[in-house]
Amino acid sequence: MNLEIQKYLFDIKTSVDSIYQYLGEKRDFNEYKKNKQLRRAVEREFEFIGEAASRILKIDLDVPIENARKIVDLRNLVIHGYDSVDDVIIWGIISIHLPKLKE
Repeated sequence: MNLEIQKYLFDIKTSVDSIYQYLGEKRDFNEYKKNKQLRRAVEREFEFIGEAASRILKIDLDVPIENARKIVDLRNLVIHGYDSVDDVIIWGIISIHLPKLKE
């Protein structure tokens, strides 16, 4: 695998790990929703994940990242549609899709 792609995959893994670290063991939605700093930190990590996925897709469209295009779309939403980011949707992504991405 291309070294550049490996670097971006490492960056994705680092951001996923950071999100889990920020949320802690509890992973409580109500705590997440109340804590603006936590929400912003998680959203920032999703920006990194989406940018890395975008760069990977520019190199090789066949890299096996499930929902790679949707990951990039999420990045664009968080950056450009910051005022329409839905905490429930982000939490769903954390709960359902992040574990798959980590694999």
